[in-house]
Amino acid sequence: MGLFGNLFSKKQTKPAPKERTVLSIQIGDIVTYDLRDYEVVGKITYRDGGYEWFGYQLLEGHDTIWLSAEMDDELEVGMYKKIQLPVSKPYPKELVYDNKRYYLEERGTARVVGEGRSANLRGTETDYADYSDEDEEHFLSLESWGTEIEVSYGYPIESYELKILAGSE
Repeated sequence: MGLFGNLFSKKQTKPAPKERTVLSIQIGDIVTYDLRDYEVVGKITYRDGGYEWFGYQLLEGHDTIWLSAEMDDELEVGMYKKIQLPVSKPYPKELVYDNKRYYLEERGTARVVGEGRSANLRGTETDYADYSDEDEEHFLSLESWGTEIEVSYGYPIESYELKILAGSE
């Protein structure tokens, strides 16, 4: 093989993208859930004291859902969708949504770092509150953003229900 053979036969190798977990998802990754492929377009990292958790904005067509992941005593993963529910501060001890009662589990203030579509949140704080129904099968999550209180309805899932395809390294 001559000089040109050596020049043109070399394979360019790209490093393989790192394997993703629900705690290391990045903007541009693809998350498959319930037979639908979602692009990760936003990521929020929440920090309250030494505790950290993540919210990933997933987009498929015009549908947006949020994937929540945190390592508490064990890995907790949930899917959330924004809902309309009028709430004001101070956050109440109970909420009713869709004829079901939800009870306050925890509340606090978290510093946030946003990426992608959530980049405008970088360096802000949110007052949050988490509620669950009696069976802990459904959740309500409240977050204050300026004068607005955003409410999301969610439910727990298992990490094995997700397939994560890295969009980059």
